[in-house]
Parts: sequence; C-alpha cells; structure tokens
Amino acid sequence: MIMRIILNGNETTIPDAMDVSALIVHCKLTPDKVAVEINRRLVRSDKYSTPLHEGDQVEIVTFVGGGA
Repeated sequence: MIMRIILNGNETTIPDAMDVSALIVHCKLTPDKVAVEINRRLVRSDKYSTPLHEGDQVEIVTFVGGGA
C-alpha cells in the first residue's frame, strides 16, 4: 500500500508505515545533516521513529557547510 504526503511542497507517494528515519533514507539523505518538520512542528533526531500519516506535510532541510 502507499500513502500520499506533501514533501517539501510537492505531493509524493511513499510506502505505508514509513517513519521519519525511513523517509530520510528513501530521499538518500544523511540523518545527521538534516532538519525535519512534520505539519510545521520540528522533529528532534531522537524522535525520527515517528510514523508518517496520510496527508502529512513534511519539510526536510539539509545543512550545507562552507563559508569563508
């Protein structure tokens, strides 16, 4: 089965029973280099086992190093 979420502003389908950690891996990102919000609430890294639900609005922001 699949469910629909909004990921970074775009409707996306993902497998049912996916949690935040699995979504990060699904997006080919590194968990310690991202910040995640679900429905405009920040999810701390120790809560990445939080399950996703149909219609959730998820934002994943990656940290970029650099500078002068």
